[in-house]
Amino acid sequence: MSQNSSRNNAETRDLRHFEDETHNVYLSAVIISKRANQIAERQKEELRNRLEPFVNDTDNLEEIQENREQIEISLMYERQPKPTLLATQEFSEGKTYWRLPDANDGI
Repeated sequence: MSQNSSRNNAETRDLRHFEDETHNVYLSAVIISKRANQIAERQKEELRNRLEPFVNDTDNLEEIQENREQIEISLMYERQPKPTLLATQEFSEGKTYWRLPDANDGI
């Protein structure tokens, strides 16, 4: 799924459709939440990697300069759809893999 194809705006959804796959709207919410956290973590890591070349070792406030490319990278990530919207769309389209842990997994 490309992030450009997703909309940036929230939309009203019928909660009954979230029960279709899991038979439990709360389980669906947990699945979407965990997927949104994964997406957010991936986006943070990508942003960190792209901004790393701009990091200064000096802490002097007078030497801080605005870098146009750094600002453009930051703005690009701010314009991306929110992780919750992406996770909800993935779940609605059946693109989210999930499973319930077995009772024997903790042993």
